Amino acid sequence: MIQVEFERVAASFAAFHQEFASLFGRKEAQQRSEQYLRGLLVQQTDRRNAENISEAVDGATPRSLQRFLTESPWSDEPVIDRLQANVGGLLNSPDGVFVLDESGFPKKGRKSVGVARQYCGTLGKVANCQMGIFMAYVSEQGHALVDKRLYLPGEWTDDPDRCREAGVPETVDYQSAAELALSMLKQSRTAGHLMGRWVTADEAYGKVPTLRDALDADEWLYVLEVPCSQPVFAQPAKVEVPTWSGRGFQPTKLRLVEGEPGPQAVEGVAAGLTAEDWQLLTVAEGAQGPRTYLFAARRIWESREGLPGRECWLVLRRNPDGSEPKYYLSNAPADTPLLTLAQVGAKRWPIETEFQMEKNETGLDEYEVRSWQSWHHHITMAMLAGIFLLSLQQEWGEKDAPGDSAANQPCGARVTPTANLDSSGLAVLARRHSVAERTLQTVSC
Repeated sequence: MIQVEFERVAASFAAFHQEFASLFGRKEAQQRSEQYLRGLLVQQTDRRNAENISEAVDGATPRSLQRFLTESPWSDEPVIDRLQANVGGLLNSPDGVFVLDESGFPKKGRKSVGVARQYCGTLGKVANCQMGIFMAYVSEQGHALVDKRLYLPGEWTDDPDRCREAGVPETVDYQSAAELALSMLKQSRTAGHLMGRWVTADEAYGKVPTLRDALDADEWLYVLEVPCSQPVFAQPAKVEVPTWSGRGFQPTKLRLVEGEPGPQAVEGVAAGLTAEDWQLLTVAEGAQGPRTYLFAARRIWESREGLPGRECWLVLRRNPDGSEPKYYLSNAPADTPLLTLAQVGAKRWPIETEFQMEKNETGLDEYEVRSWQSWHHHITMAMLAGIFLLSLQQEWGEKDAPGDSAANQPCGARVTPTANLDSSGLAVLARRHSVAERTLQTVSC
């Protein structure tokens, strides 16, 4: 790559940071934010803690960067708001999909805020970790992480002294992962920067009836994965309050009428389908080619405490060879095409791509901080670095350029005739090209 292209990267970075600089407060904090953001992008050989970042960025010191995370009073919420506005300008689509998921951050000891023994998807087992709940926005133009929450287990919220020591605000009470996810959706809708009504998530969220109810009440359309054991009614079933015999307590609760079909697991519904019920559909273009699966859908009724509830879609997916079945519930209207339901459910995978990319390229999981504020500060800055890589990818990319990958591919590379810049963007430039690294080390906003 030629010098003018490296200067273009530096200019893009300076302009990007300037969009956010005022949100960090005083001039010194703005300078530290620029140094920290730049360090997350150029520091690739060591963990991106304050000490290692300071070694990669001229003028930074470990103490000043650590204070930026732990003591600087800037609020992460305005930064997230402007981040979403930025993403809206890059990715907005009326058919945009909001994706909810969590990511574990393995930690030792017990003082890091929110740390507890809980299931950690990163390790694939129960372990000592912190749990971040994240929201991504996905459209045909690409995908990005756009908000986050730190999950505090009950053992934390039941221990005020422990929370106080970690800097948890007194106003923070226990909220489940589903409640935290819902709060991000509500805040994003209130801000109004991102378009779309669709929501998708894995079975950890889909199996929560209160989340499905809240999404439906707020007029979100969802396609949520549920476990194979999820009970549903495959046929209408009559209910009644049993006639009182005149003895004992008078019945007041509805029950299934005797002889009416009861609920069954969704895997049982799938087992009753014929080959003609399934359709082979392509839901996206993947790195290895079209992502094609067999899909089927039936109108069913949710099971609530053994009684029929809201009518909705049961969407079923499996590989063409019949393996890896998945099951989804959706409140979409009865006339919604199966392809639409299939495509929305398939939009969940990009958040996994985002976790991998931002852990590898912006240090999402490489922090060495313990307090509530410092966790939110670091995660916000790592997400901001990810958005810069997205903007750089789109700025340098030509949608129809030779060798261009689809915008919704995981880690899809975009290529221009004069330069190679894959989805890890600036970080790869810095790692592979010393001139670019020197440019980023010396540029200031």
